Amino acid sequence: MGLFDRVKKIGLFSGFFSVSDEFYEELEEALILSDMGVDTAVEAVDELRSRVKSRKLRDEEDVKTCLREILVEMLEGGSAELCLSGKPAVILFVGVNGVGKTTTIGKLGSYLKTQGKRVLLAAGDTFRAAAAEQLTIWAERSNLDIIRHEEGSDPASVVFDAMNAAKARGADVVLIDTAGRLHNKQNLMNELNKIGRVIDREAGDASKEVLLVLDAATGQNGLIQAKQFSETAGITGIVLTKLDGTAKGGIVVAIAKELKLPVKFVGLGEGINDLQPFDAKAFAEALI
Repeated sequence: MGLFDRVKKIGLFSGFFSVSDEFYEELEEALILSDMGVDTAVEAVDELRSRVKSRKLRDEEDVKTCLREILVEMLEGGSAELCLSGKPAVILFVGVNGVGKTTTIGKLGSYLKTQGKRVLLAAGDTFRAAAAEQLTIWAERSNLDIIRHEEGSDPASVVFDAMNAAKARGADVVLIDTAGRLHNKQNLMNELNKIGRVIDREAGDASKEVLLVLDAATGQNGLIQAKQFSETAGITGIVLTKLDGTAKGGIVVAIAKELKLPVKFVGLGEGINDLQPFDAKAFAEALI
């Protein structure tokens, strides 16, 4: 089974095929329905129309290849590789409630361990009941170290202790959970800034990633969240969860295109191995 076999196809390239105004109109509609959004879909179709004309394409496979090429270009919002230079490198996870931050951290911790990294988890979500317990279960499952405080503790103090523990234990990377928050909740955004200051002070020259976790099933609402968080939290990349079942993959293109942010990982199921590095070419292939 291919990586993106569960992603819904746009389904226009089947049966009788001809390059016509009707084809472009149907393609535009299909891309919009895939959660790509009107602006991104229109831009993709206009570019396809231009390239098909200039290259004098008529064959179905040639047109498919051209569309894939355009989508891959739109998906290239920066490097999809995690930056993990220095020790301990830090990855801070942000997003609204219910998108799967804690689960994503557990899966990524397991993934990085298989890459030979020594990983420490920080239970910085001290507000949600059982958040630390959930992260602890993931830590035990993958045999990872975890730093946690009591519920209601200051998240920045958890991060401070985690950074110092990581240095003492020779950890390569620290994965930090945070409470779900909306961009317009100023006290929570201030808390995120406080956590950021602790990381900057304690991490020194080591790299810092801020990954926004989005639920693919929220469609265009995911794009709105991404815009809001990118303005307030210094986002360096996206993790798109639940890109299976009911999710429509076009939102990936919209986010990468509009925000120039790379999609770094995608969640394709509930299993510990269902978080995978994002591959733009494989994704475009699957969508079409």
